[in-house]
Amino acid sequence: MYAIVEIAGQQFKVEKDQQIFVHRLAAEEGSSVDFEKVLLVDNDGKVNVGAPAVEGAKVTVKVLSHVKGDKVLVFKKKRRKGYQKLNGHRQLFTQIQIESISAN
Repeated sequence: MYAIVEIAGQQFKVEKDQQIFVHRLAAEEGSSVDFEKVLLVDNDGKVNVGAPAVEGAKVTVKVLSHVKGDKVLVFKKKRRKGYQKLNGHRQLFTQIQIESISAN
């Protein structure tokens, strides 16, 4: 059984006991969060597609940790002008584990 769920503006294909990284969620570590915007549910070949969301379906996840991603360097340069700019960025992520997928 898998589902396609929208979490923090992005769509993820999730299965039970899967661990994924999503953009930072406002939840404590160890807490449980429900996501009700489930776009598709596949239960052993029986596909239920929502318009836009499946009614009564939800995905329950457990927040494992809050982490930072790898550093991304942004380098800007204009040739022959002497202009150079270096900027670094580390995205904030939340690691979650899928506890259950329920579709009524």
